[in-house]
Amino acid sequence: MKPWQKITLTVFVILLLALLVGPFLVPVPPLDGTRSERELADPDSKFIEVNGLSVHYKEMGAGQPVFILLHGFGASAFSWREVMGPFAELGRVIAYDRPAFGLTSRPMPGDWAGENPYSPEAQAAIVIGLMDALGVEKAFLVGNSAGGTVSVYTALTYPERVSGLILVDAAIYTGGGSPAWARPLLGTPQMRHLGPLLARQIASSGDDFIRTAFHDQTLVTQDILDGYRKPLNANNWDRALWELTAASHPLGLPERLTELNLPVLVLTGDDDRIVPTEESLRLGAEIPGASLVVIPNAGHVPHEEKPDDFMQAVRDFLDG
Repeated sequence: MKPWQKITLTVFVILLLALLVGPFLVPVPPLDGTRSERELADPDSKFIEVNGLSVHYKEMGAGQPVFILLHGFGASAFSWREVMGPFAELGRVIAYDRPAFGLTSRPMPGDWAGENPYSPEAQAAIVIGLMDALGVEKAFLVGNSAGGTVSVYTALTYPERVSGLILVDAAIYTGGGSPAWARPLLGTPQMRHLGPLLARQIASSGDDFIRTAFHDQTLVTQDILDGYRKPLNANNWDRALWELTAASHPLGLPERLTELNLPVLVLTGDDDRIVPTEESLRLGAEIPGASLVVIPNAGHVPHEEKPDDFMQAVRDFLDG
């Protein structure tokens, strides 16, 4: 072997070892002061077993129609606090924490025997499992951001169980999971080691993300920040968030929108800087027969920022 070939081979081996071994040399200290989900529960919290998970939810109202509220990424049932009461005036309303968020249990690899509970397919199955467990035959799915993604996929997969969709700044065209080239890397032992550290960045950047979700950032009080941050005190929140990231993948929803054959309301703030307002306008145009409402002076979470305008749009949709 020629000298230059030896040098090249040596450099290659060193780089390979750095890639394979280097990540394991990065310390991942355990989280301090975390607690079980039930220790963090509110007085009105409820828990129910669904598909092997202890699902945290809140419920108000009774009768028909039934509304199931699905929060976005990094949020929880807390994000629906301003509209739970108004929805309860219309029927029965259930807001729950999706896997990896809120106070729903966070199983780790090896804890589940079947489908990965953090996968998009399992997320839709949990909606139906929750409905079954609570005796709900059909419901309106109200999904914000990534919760809108789950809502649309559930309606396409289980159309007989969905009365209609209320899509609030729904993430349909972007944010549909990790790109195909990255998914094999996310499941490697190296990335599973580093993943929790990456997920913990939400603890340092989360407050800015919440403020960005509002058009009027002066409305973001310390109580709101504390409510969003509360689940970051739960055991394994960082590892579960990484499992969700690793399990994500695009669902091809834009190509299937014409399959939706049910009442749909598309709601958006006129100043959404997370899922751009233009994407909701496109969504309203591409879903057959969908109603579209743009709420002025509102951002990504109009149900929090403009709850009265939000509920008026919902009532008009139901009356129509």
